[in-house]
Amino acid sequence: MLLAAAALLAVPLWPASAAGVGADAASVRGAERHSAETWQGGWSTSVQPPGRGIIPNWSQQGFEQQTVRQVIRVSTGGTGARFELSNRYGDSPLEVAGATVARTADGASVQEGTTRPLTFGDEESVTVPEGEEVFSDTVRMEVEALESLTVTLYLAEPTGPATYHMAASATSYRTSGDHRSDESGEAFTETSVSWYYLSDVEVRNEDDGRRDGVVAFGDSITDGFASTVDANNRYPDEMAEDFAEADSPRSVLNHGISGNMITTGTPGTGESGVDRFEKDVLAEPDVGTVIVLEGINDIGLGRPGGNIPDISVEQLIAAHRDLVGQARAAGLTVVGSTLLPFKGASYFTERGETKRDALNEWIRTSDAYDEVVDLDHALADPADADRLAPAYDSGDHLHPSDAGYRAMADAIDVGVR
Repeated sequence: MLLAAAALLAVPLWPASAAGVGADAASVRGAERHSAETWQGGWSTSVQPPGRGIIPNWSQQGFEQQTVRQVIRVSTGGTGARFELSNRYGDSPLEVAGATVARTADGASVQEGTTRPLTFGDEESVTVPEGEEVFSDTVRMEVEALESLTVTLYLAEPTGPATYHMAASATSYRTSGDHRSDESGEAFTETSVSWYYLSDVEVRNEDDGRRDGVVAFGDSITDGFASTVDANNRYPDEMAEDFAEADSPRSVLNHGISGNMITTGTPGTGESGVDRFEKDVLAEPDVGTVIVLEGINDIGLGRPGGNIPDISVEQLIAAHRDLVGQARAAGLTVVGSTLLPFKGASYFTERGETKRDALNEWIRTSDAYDEVVDLDHALADPADADRLAPAYDSGDHLHPSDAGYRAMADAIDVGVR
């Protein structure tokens, strides 16, 4: 059963009076993690270089004298929160004239009386250097597991091309001028289904010594592509709902990128899984488990003599071993998932199916992973094991439907439960 979003609290939000993170993110972040409290990932997304992508977006032109409003849902709650802005792929410093956080109402509107400024080193504006990320100061606020928050950025100066996440499966809003404090959403008449600059939300809890956070790492199937927009039906969202329903909310973070490949990067889909793993997974706080589901794009998109090289099974296995090594070196439990059926997809070939079968057999039998979840078998059509079951197929024969993402979460009964 899907759990309804937790009741939104009427508790006011206050900016913290402590020293700001924005001025020196690394030093303050480290000091706070050695206190009696700890930071956990409440929400995150993997950022990408600006590009046209397969989904229309605003990343290439960026923003000028515009306000961008974005809605995210945290997987676990806490007594405080801080918000990370990323300029990882910017070609110049990012000037943010101001930002706010509020409790979400409907669409672009927010709950009355809950809007508070985000500060950075006690300042309302911040410059994020080219290639870097900056956390806001801590905002003292009671955040409930599965609560939706609205983060609004006012970008007065030209930003240039924007660091973003293409396939958010969530609506973002834009308008001209400074509307960061608007409670109504009426001014926000332009929409996108991508996220811009916002990359992490961390929540503060008492330090109980556990590292029970979970990162889901992969491509569009982890990203939740083809799931219902604004419904939070990606499989990591479904896992977070299960934990909350069991009165044991846990940090569940989604680091999937649509189109991403494990062995090689492309301008439109980001760095390879091997190259981005450290920045996207190992940098997250209090993570104990990572679930890896990646490789189908390497199989489907690679072609002999094509723009994307033909990827061998041996190269796929080597990349998976690389991720396992990185995870183990950081003390994480690493869970490998078999690749889902894709017969009928636009890039399906029998040659690709042979590679998928071989990689899946290696994942199942090699003992390389600490644990294995067999999503191939869980979502396969009983009448044709190379296809997604009709009930789990979004219609493109590659990405699961909402029911398929629910089935994925149900199948992950490993050490993360």
